[in-house]
Amino acid sequence: MAEILGIDVGGSGIKGGVIDTALGEFVQDRIKIDTPNPSKPDAVARVIKQMVDHFHWQGKIGIGFPAVIKNGVCYTAANVHKSWIGANIEEIIHNATGCPVKALNDADAAGLAEMKFGAGKGIDKGVVLILTLGTGIGSAIFVNGQLLPNAELGHLEMDGKDAEKVAAANVKETKKLSWKDWGKRLKDYLKTVENLIYPDLIILGGGVSSRYEKYQQFLNIRTRLTPAELQNNAGIIGAALAAAEEE
Repeated sequence: MAEILGIDVGGSGIKGGVIDTALGEFVQDRIKIDTPNPSKPDAVARVIKQMVDHFHWQGKIGIGFPAVIKNGVCYTAANVHKSWIGANIEEIIHNATGCPVKALNDADAAGLAEMKFGAGKGIDKGVVLILTLGTGIGSAIFVNGQLLPNAELGHLEMDGKDAEKVAAANVKETKKLSWKDWGKRLKDYLKTVENLIYPDLIILGGGVSSRYEKYQQFLNIRTRLTPAELQNNAGIIGAALAAAEEE
């Protein structure tokens, strides 16, 4: 394993840091820059170039991005500008930075980190679902330790709405919901998911995972639940891991 610049692109912020991929640790302090509005490809590429310059970086870059990504191409754009659809994020960022780039879904990146260094470490049997609760709801599914990429369970329909519009962590803030009211929404979402894929473990990630004790009591479902251990750093670490594994 090597040192890799990991970047996590979110709907509100872009976070990055150099990761020792053997240890899953930051080599130096991470930085965060607001996601540009509108978050078009050129604007996001400029922010990532800022990060590359900040770290004086010249090696591989791993990027977790809020989209279905296949062979570097974005197929969706849930929390970024729609002009990303059909764009090759790896080419765009490579052209802006001169660095080799590996891009993957942001929740998949977080999942890779949690399974290697966090709450899923050592679990290589059964079905593990990692959910990232933030601006939206990202999901990563691991079957016997292997990632099923681009699972978009945050966009299931609940009460006629996109699930992440009902139960994402951002909804709690925008609607000023109590932990109890938001926890009940999250419970309903979790029950919907567990009835679809019957996971053995659900890991709840995103920044809100650090306050798990505030809403844990409202999540009475049959599947075993645990908060993520890497919290908001998981996406950065996992993006770096994915780039390190790329030939």
